[in-house]
Amino acid sequence: MVAQHTLRAVARTVGIGLHSGTRVELVLRPAPPDTGIVFRRTDCHPVVEIPVSAMAVGDTRMASTLDQGGVRIATVEHLMSALAGLGIDNCYVDVDAAEIPIMDGSAASFVFLIRSVGIAEQAAARRVVRVRKPVEVREGSGDQAKWARLEPHFGYKLRFSINFNHPAIDSTTQDVEVDFDRDDYVAAVSRARTFGFVNEVEALRAAGLALGGSFENAIVMDEYRVLNTDGLRSGDEFAKHKILDALGDLYLLGHPLMAAYRAHRSGHALNNQLLRALLADPESYEIVRFEDASRAPRAFRPAGSAA
Repeated sequence: MVAQHTLRAVARTVGIGLHSGTRVELVLRPAPPDTGIVFRRTDCHPVVEIPVSAMAVGDTRMASTLDQGGVRIATVEHLMSALAGLGIDNCYVDVDAAEIPIMDGSAASFVFLIRSVGIAEQAAARRVVRVRKPVEVREGSGDQAKWARLEPHFGYKLRFSINFNHPAIDSTTQDVEVDFDRDDYVAAVSRARTFGFVNEVEALRAAGLALGGSFENAIVMDEYRVLNTDGLRSGDEFAKHKILDALGDLYLLGHPLMAAYRAHRSGHALNNQLLRALLADPESYEIVRFEDASRAPRAFRPAGSAA
């Protein structure tokens, strides 16, 4: 059986919000089978719970934000990416502020946090959303076109292309694919950091965004180059971070996808529109379980299962 998983124990960390700049305590707690990922604002009285779903996503400016009755939890995508990449189905995410801490701007700190307490298999089959026919959303046309697509695929793979017209980005790989039949999330995706431009900082901060941004949690560029003294972590870090974001955005569906995702210049808003378009057509997907792990795509098989 391809089983559900949760954490073995409670994991805690403290950081700052990328956009709010405020101190945040994050606590990850084990959850029973079929709970899903549930965010909890513990600074609210009573505590407000927000189960992840495509419909719970409100604001998508610069991040994916969950909203329930005006109670918000912003910048959830990097943590969601780590939970997706490590196969965590059930988890309570307690946070005492309106934003998930940014840590180093990638998902690596969340991966370390989860692995530090361990992952527990649960006695219930994992529910997977199998895409049955192509679904696409699109904005703009010509060189300004942005689009994202899900297609049927026996496994899970993501391909993303970017086009920023910036010397530092143009010199890197701008079209990347990660196929979880062959690629490992931790090695291939988790360390890719978010990025931004110095000339946008003033406008973002005037809008109440990026107040906690720094060289410690983002790749920062001027008009010509990367300003971080340690440079890039890989030659495809920009495009890989877009895949990291997409993994987190797509996991807000509430279940892992069995599909091929392909996108060009997409972002949080378009990724959420893609999930909503999928859910709007009941014929485009089905929920499947794999009682025999050997019949599952390699991307979903537990370590050591039959080839």
